[in-house]
Amino acid sequence: MLYRTAGQFKTSYKADQALFPVRQDAILLGIIMVFAWVIFPFTASEFAFQTMLIPVLIYALASMGLNILTGYAGQLSLGTAAFMGVGAYACYKLLTIMPWMNPVVAIFLSGFFSAGIGVVFGIPSLRIKGFYLAIATLAAQFFLVWLFEKWAWLYNYNASGAIQVPNTTTLGTYVTGPLASSMTQYYVVLGIVTVMTILCINLTRGNLGRMWKATRDMDIAAELIGINLMKSKLIAFAISSYIVGVAGALYVFMWKGAAEPNLFDIPLSFEILFIAIIGGLGSILGNFLGAILIVGLPVVLNLLPDALGIPISSALVEHLNIMIVGSLIVFFLIIEPHGLARLWALIREKLIIWPFPH
Repeated sequence: MLYRTAGQFKTSYKADQALFPVRQDAILLGIIMVFAWVIFPFTASEFAFQTMLIPVLIYALASMGLNILTGYAGQLSLGTAAFMGVGAYACYKLLTIMPWMNPVVAIFLSGFFSAGIGVVFGIPSLRIKGFYLAIATLAAQFFLVWLFEKWAWLYNYNASGAIQVPNTTTLGTYVTGPLASSMTQYYVVLGIVTVMTILCINLTRGNLGRMWKATRDMDIAAELIGINLMKSKLIAFAISSYIVGVAGALYVFMWKGAAEPNLFDIPLSFEILFIAIIGGLGSILGNFLGAILIVGLPVVLNLLPDALGIPISSALVEHLNIMIVGSLIVFFLIIEPHGLARLWALIREKLIIWPFPH
């Protein structure tokens, strides 16, 4: 009954191609935005901010960057964490060299450094693809992490080899550093993720998105109809790396508070990849659904046994988390390759035609 579309007539192509052709979708998004912007910030605890709200948004943004490259443009990448590290270290250098700079501006600027590195490592995609391209990006992962560790200038010659987030303010309010409140950092992350999500939706629905999809589905045919493959692939690497770089800056400056080179090692790349696969490749919504599942699962596994009075060790919780995530990946690859986003689309279609069979 919630998805009745009676009376919602489309009298133009523009209306038929609208972002929300069904009015209930716009209402549902409005409710979600009210919860995200108003209800959650004023009702969530410090624990909720640090274990759910902030990491879900950051992981969703990183997965969105990977999805642009892999889900839409069809270019495999296993170096997401390294490009996140480029964004984080670039933001750190910007704020230490120019401490007067607005931290939000520094976060947006840091993505350009990651985009430049992404284009450099994306050049092999012009000659190789598939498994071989994945190995090339994996080489970028190892090289960049090694660079973060060996190039002392990146962490200001700190004896510990780590970067510490400085206290910075915007309009008299601490935004980064130990003095910043979790609510302030949540609002900054939410604002940036909202802007980047709107950007990605418009990109994937426009000419650029159609060019990426053609490159992904059959690059030879795309080239025959006049699509410049070099332009398509390098733009995908640039935009993907930019988004991932911004996510990396948020990851350190709005959540972790400090970082060492091994924070951006390959396990983080695989975690972002798992979010994209489980959420659904080629979907914007899937990034958020996958992030909620991957981030929320360990929290549930930690809290649920205690609530039920079942004693369980932290080591067992970690093993269960790995087993469940692995099982979910196998499940979605076999049963529903398009992930949680496709499951939601099926549920929505059933609601629209309910109670009639499909």
